[in-house]
Amino acid sequence: METSPSSGSDRIALLHTLVRIVEAGSLSAAALQLGTTQPTVSRRLQQLERALGLRLLQRSTHGMKLTVDGERCYAHAKSLVRDWEAMEADLRGVQDVPRGQLRVLVPHAFGQDQLMAPLLDYLRRYPEVQVEWMLHDRRPDFIAEGIDCAIQVGQVQDPAVIALRLAEVPRIVVAAPSLVAQHPPATTAQDLADWPWMALNTFYQREVGLTHALHGTQRLAIQPRLSTDSLYALRSAALAGLGVGIASAWVVQDDLRVGRLQHLVPGWEAAPLPVSLVYPQAAFYPARLRCFLDTMRAAMPQLSGMRAASAIPPPP
Repeated sequence: METSPSSGSDRIALLHTLVRIVEAGSLSAAALQLGTTQPTVSRRLQQLERALGLRLLQRSTHGMKLTVDGERCYAHAKSLVRDWEAMEADLRGVQDVPRGQLRVLVPHAFGQDQLMAPLLDYLRRYPEVQVEWMLHDRRPDFIAEGIDCAIQVGQVQDPAVIALRLAEVPRIVVAAPSLVAQHPPATTAQDLADWPWMALNTFYQREVGLTHALHGTQRLAIQPRLSTDSLYALRSAALAGLGVGIASAWVVQDDLRVGRLQHLVPGWEAAPLPVSLVYPQAAFYPARLRCFLDTMRAAMPQLSGMRAASAIPPPP
């Protein structure tokens, strides 16, 4: 049974529930983020309304909206909850042990391959943390989905988030030996203009740009025989000899080592992809997030098929 909001911490908990309801967009979404049930969230909202003697939310079949009093309460609640959490973090100081749940969104291919080693290292070092590891090739809605952070490959466009550059992914041109045998030797990017190509829709479709440290950049128009948004599908098609592809080095490193694929025009590369850890701005960051960031910052440039990125900003 819910307790009455007789203490300051009880009131903070009720205000935190209001903030989650508003930012999640519904009682059910707030319940999911808070790890409780929708009836419990509804009961907490009613407690807060009774304690204040005000109606804070108007609900109908079309959704919900804050009342005028609710808007004022939400603004105060957000500030109070943020200050309370900052105070707790400051008072705990170095005794702040990483604990609780960390929700992380990672790219599908990258998250089930390269990132597993640092994730497992993190979990072994911090046994009181539980991680929800979500594999999706999309940009996160941090507030609505209750996501703590995301690892993003490619440029970060959202100016409202903090993006810390961790490393970069070299991208190279590869093809199967059977395809290579059908064409004259290629020594420059332009030599590949007449070869059959495959496209990775996320990063290139009808044109590729390849750069050499001494010879600059050459751009090729292509008509891909296969277009896909999957790195693994591109690799499989390359192994079958369907065409030339630009692949992240880590995806094909084993194939190159045993000769299933060949690295074409060495020295020519597509623009490397930055790898960033992205999270929303906040007044403080819990220990579980800070330690996750430290783990990834140390591990990422050392992963096979990766390399260090320049101008990595300092941690929060």
